[in-house]
Amino acid sequence: MAFKDALLPEFDHEMGTTRRILERVPEADFAWKPHDKSFSLGQLATHIANIPHWIEITMDQSGFDVGAAGEAARPKVPASHAELLSRFDDNVKKARAKLDVQPDPAFFATWTLQNNGQEVFTMPKAAVLRSFVMNHLIHHRGQLSVYLRLRDVPLPSIYGPTADEG
Repeated sequence: MAFKDALLPEFDHEMGTTRRILERVPEADFAWKPHDKSFSLGQLATHIANIPHWIEITMDQSGFDVGAAGEAARPKVPASHAELLSRFDDNVKKARAKLDVQPDPAFFATWTLQNNGQEVFTMPKAAVLRSFVMNHLIHHRGQLSVYLRLRDVPLPSIYGPTADEG
């Protein structure tokens, strides 16, 4: 079995779950924050919608310097909920297409994340996809579910029933 054939079902499942959460984000609350040090709801949702884009960066490059990229690495909060979902859908579509054409050796090339020239990590692209992309997205999706609960937004099923949906 090719590596991508093991990864793509997980990718599809997690992106579907993530979209169901993003569908619940209330546009009227984009500016709301649970704490002064926290992302706003709109910033967190935007970050989540952007994470699948990192698959293209990972597979097309040997590394990335997030500090050198500056504000270009931090997308602006969209003007509407529809734009948020469109951005996510576009990133997911491109990411899946990128994964689908990769030969196994591409997943085992190394990739380095830097911050202003300082190495943050170097690991095989397969590990980057699982940790820096997938686990990172799942982590922030968990945060988003708490934000939504605090705004009294009913939560969809993620890995099983929620208090809102059996």
